[in-house]
Amino acid sequence: MRVITQETFGGPEVLTIVEAPEPQPLPTEVLVRVRAIRLNPLEARLRAGEFPLIGRPPFVLGWDISGVVADAPKTWRFRPGDEVFGMPLFPRAASAYAEAVAAPALHLARKPASLSHVEAAALPVVGLTAWQGLVDLGGVTEGDRVLVHGGGGGVGHVAIQIAKARGAHVITTAGRSKREFVEELGADEVIDYTAADFAEAVGDVDLVLDTIGGETAARSLGVLRPGGHLVTATAEDDPELIAAYEAAGMRFSGIAVDPDPVALRGLVELVEEGRLRVHVQETFPFERVADAHRLLDGGHLRGKLVLTV
Repeated sequence: MRVITQETFGGPEVLTIVEAPEPQPLPTEVLVRVRAIRLNPLEARLRAGEFPLIGRPPFVLGWDISGVVADAPKTWRFRPGDEVFGMPLFPRAASAYAEAVAAPALHLARKPASLSHVEAAALPVVGLTAWQGLVDLGGVTEGDRVLVHGGGGGVGHVAIQIAKARGAHVITTAGRSKREFVEELGADEVIDYTAADFAEAVGDVDLVLDTIGGETAARSLGVLRPGGHLVTATAEDDPELIAAYEAAGMRFSGIAVDPDPVALRGLVELVEEGRLRVHVQETFPFERVADAHRLLDGGHLRGKLVLTV
């Protein structure tokens, strides 16, 4: 099979396609013939050597996949021919930039018929991050006021829809160019962060979901109601920030996404009910992975980038 690997850290040009042996699934694993692979901004950092999550090259990047089960020798969960998607093994290397992946069956779910493989591949990391932050940690329920920072981004645009599906009043920050996009997703209030200060424009919030970083998490303290809750995917290890929230009587939760079959099924239910969609900005063929990474490096994306196999 073909895989996309790299022998050294560097720019997109270090990504090369080589032939490699097909992986053999262990008991409880399945072999997936990959149809689509979602590109994650984290993978650009790993490629460049900015974050030592999976060690030094050579390695194969990638986690989010959608495809067809080719072999399931010792698991009852799937059979050959089943269409599946998921985020296997994260944060351990899943080596998903490949034509085939061996993955724990528990880390996958059946692909909704209403989603293409491209759309399904774009969902796991952002969907699981939003679900675990809003549902598992945040316990968002009907009537809650929820502020989603970065509503036009990957996690943000899914978080808006999950919060709306749970009956929340959703406020989001987004640039002017993404206002219509987030309103179509269900945002009740949109704060243009280029023209207004969210800390002055909103208050009495039950939960803030921070996917932006920088000073956003610290400045969100002032918009929460007494006893409110910050869930952050960017500052989960900041002791000063944690102390500030605790001193103010607020709840603080940091989230590091992990494979979760229960949350995956929750996402599937929302998709099948027509209450959740994932936005894909652009697709690239497997052979143009370097071009896709150049766009990934540029940031400010609306939705996700996906490789097709």
